Amino acid sequence: MMIPNWYLPKKIILLIDLILTLISLFLAYLIRFDFIDFYDLFWIKEYDTVITGVPILIFVRYLSFIISKTHRAIIRHFSNDDALRIFNTITVGTILIGLLSLLKFKFYNGAVLLPKSVIIIEYLGTLFLLTSSRLYVKQSFMNKRKKNEEKINILIYGSGKMGLITKSALERDQKSTYNIEGFIDDDPKKEGLLIERKRIIHPNKLEDEFQKLKINIVIIAIKEPSLDNKQRLIDYCLKNQIKVKSVPSVEEWLGGNLSIKQIQDIKIDDLLGRKPIKLPKNNLVNEIKNKTILVTGAAGSIGSEIVRQLLELEPQKVILLDQAESALYDLSQDLIINSKFSNFEIVIGDVTRKERIKNIFKTYQPQIIFHAAAYKHVPLMELNPSESIRTNLIGTKNIADFSIEYNVKKFILISTDKAVNPTNVMGASKRAAEMYCQALNQLNTTKFITTRFGNVLGSNGSVIPLFKKQINNGGPITVTHPEVTRFFMTIREACQLVLEASSMGNGGEIFVFDMGKSMKIIDLAHKMIQLAGLEVDKDISIKIVGLRPGEKMYEETLNNSEETSKTHHPKIQIGKVAQVNLEELNKIIENLNSLISLQKNDEIIMLMKQIIPEYKSNNSEFSKFD
Repeated sequence: MMIPNWYLPKKIILLIDLILTLISLFLAYLIRFDFIDFYDLFWIKEYDTVITGVPILIFVRYLSFIISKTHRAIIRHFSNDDALRIFNTITVGTILIGLLSLLKFKFYNGAVLLPKSVIIIEYLGTLFLLTSSRLYVKQSFMNKRKKNEEKINILIYGSGKMGLITKSALERDQKSTYNIEGFIDDDPKKEGLLIERKRIIHPNKLEDEFQKLKINIVIIAIKEPSLDNKQRLIDYCLKNQIKVKSVPSVEEWLGGNLSIKQIQDIKIDDLLGRKPIKLPKNNLVNEIKNKTILVTGAAGSIGSEIVRQLLELEPQKVILLDQAESALYDLSQDLIINSKFSNFEIVIGDVTRKERIKNIFKTYQPQIIFHAAAYKHVPLMELNPSESIRTNLIGTKNIADFSIEYNVKKFILISTDKAVNPTNVMGASKRAAEMYCQALNQLNTTKFITTRFGNVLGSNGSVIPLFKKQINNGGPITVTHPEVTRFFMTIREACQLVLEASSMGNGGEIFVFDMGKSMKIIDLAHKMIQLAGLEVDKDISIKIVGLRPGEKMYEETLNNSEETSKTHHPKIQIGKVAQVNLEELNKIIENLNSLISLQKNDEIIMLMKQIIPEYKSNNSEFSKFD
């Protein structure tokens, strides 16, 4: 049976409201006379007040309903605002009736318009009847819709303010068939208690409750849940094809109110198994404000996020340098639309072209450099070693040398955990870049700082976009080895680390990030399939394809000879690495540059292995030089 889509005419609703007012008035007189000898008392004792007072009261109610337009609201969508309007309308009307009664008694004939008890009881009765009748109609429509449509059973993780607001947002949505079964809360003292007539369940007892209540969706609506409980909940839901959604932070709510459209599926970021890293901005503002900043590789995943975060810190100007014109154009359009800061400049250029880089430094005189320009795809760099080293090492050398020449205050190198005990050309090129920057730091001019971190979720060329594309194409998902593990962080976390390094670094440090536990890539593949609402092997298969050239089974953030010291943030440490001689390193890099020009890959790799003794090629043709 379909729910009718027609609505009662406004005049009919107004008539019903007036009838309810008369019923309330009649009940007020019944209560006044204690239901005894009502006829005699009503028509004889109260005849004058009935003949005069009742018509005036009805007229006042009619006038107030017309002015406040209470009859124009759609009853099946009755809301708190509608209830407040009815309350105000009836209250103001009652005050007016009371004043008229007082004026009649004082200045006319010494008789009240209506007895005080009748006025008070009629007020309460009319308020109750108008509100409850609307609630009854609304609930009737909701129940009829739920009977006709399949219910979606929901548990809300979080019984605090955010959880209650989420429940209200779901219940306000007239088009939905959501059925809130209860709340989940980490506090064992709340277990079994009721909140808004819904039971609170502890995470330890969820499996039984899921089956009993036939839950379809779990919504995470809690600011800082227990990490273990949250992860266990998500894992259980994914395995049992239960959708998991999350509520954004209060700062992201539209106009301060939660919209049901903002409740979205959980992202892969939620599967990291650790709390997001949050860094204070106070030091960053002092470091960046009113400075001219150069970001190389500005159109890439890391570079573009660094730019976005920089623009929040009130720099004087940000120079966006990259060789990818289309990506730079897209970034500039995004910044124009979404950023309040407009003092940025787009510069097309290649970090390996010295004359172009020199002109950029001469023109803009940057004070801080964030060097993110690099080739990073391991298998492709293994096939193109000369280009990897040209960009990642020689390109870094160009930017670093001009930083000294033009008195740059700080140079922050964005490195990678693949630089630790490198097994591939890309990692070795980044390690050599680290070594050169550390050697330059000994000159005590520009402060050279390095940041190392693992794989960035969703960045260009990373495993997440690849898996998403493979899922969209129906599979299979390709995994190199069932035991391969990687550290992961979000792009925002990675860039926060880079910016924090710029404020806390004094030069010569390698900042490494505590990224929690590493994750098996095959486990990530399973979870991404489940997040898509699909089943492993049934809908999407996983294919093991073998390690690619230069690929490690697991990543590290420090090698065995490197020690760490603590910083003011528990998630950031400083790696202590051996210093190298700048003069000797410059000679080797000159030889490398000559070999790169001649495209002599074997000799290039042999020389790289001399610079970096721990560089041992893995699953690569260059293993013969180890």
